[in-house]
Amino acid sequence: MPLAAAISSLTAPLRGSLRPRKGALTRAAIVDAALAIARRDGLEGLTIGDLAAQMRMSKSGVFAHFGSREELQRAVLAEYASRFVDTVLAPAVRKPRGLARLQAILDNWLKLMRREIEQGCLMISGSIEYDDRPGAMRDAVVGIIRGWSAELQRAIEDAKATGELRADTDAPQLAFEIYGLMLGFHQNARLLRAADSTRRARAGLQRLIEDARSRPASTPPTAAAGRTRSPSGRAARPIGGRARTSSP
Repeated sequence: MPLAAAISSLTAPLRGSLRPRKGALTRAAIVDAALAIARRDGLEGLTIGDLAAQMRMSKSGVFAHFGSREELQRAVLAEYASRFVDTVLAPAVRKPRGLARLQAILDNWLKLMRREIEQGCLMISGSIEYDDRPGAMRDAVVGIIRGWSAELQRAIEDAKATGELRADTDAPQLAFEIYGLMLGFHQNARLLRAADSTRRARAGLQRLIEDARSRPASTPPTAAAGRTRSPSGRAARPIGGRARTSSP
């Protein structure tokens, strides 16, 4: 799972309309401030006017870096995706390919989501904002989520290839269940404020992985395998053998 491929899969839908402009440092500062607003108010809550006021800039100054509100939104989404990769995938790819890497991805993702309980997660809020609104922003959000799902499935397939997960593990199904568990964690922690959300999420992830893990081959039966021990410790006859009877 090369990091370059991960970044490409997450941000490719966004790069087409993001053209380079002068004042890279100012642009980066605007995006950083816009990301904080979008985490709190959603991407649709992001306006050039509010951002200009927060940055103490004129609207025309913001427009000098972003030709439209949609271009600003897409830049914010791209920045979020890039930070997601740096936080979740970059540390994980330093682990050996296989189960160690998959578990590192899940650990890093859960840690990030715990921080986002207060900050806000654009992948979740964006999916709610644009699920029924066709257009470029919906396509961008869909591209990021599909890209992340593909990376998750790739990590599962790698763990299958190393023999640590069963060969018959359905990678799309396991990725689906992991994603569903993470969404449940977010709702339980952010909306319901349940104190046990993290513990339950970790237990759920562990169960999903354990259910998919390869098991050692069972030991072939031997002649002694069919014997049981009597309460006295002596070996009993095999099941189906002739039993010793007692006198009445």
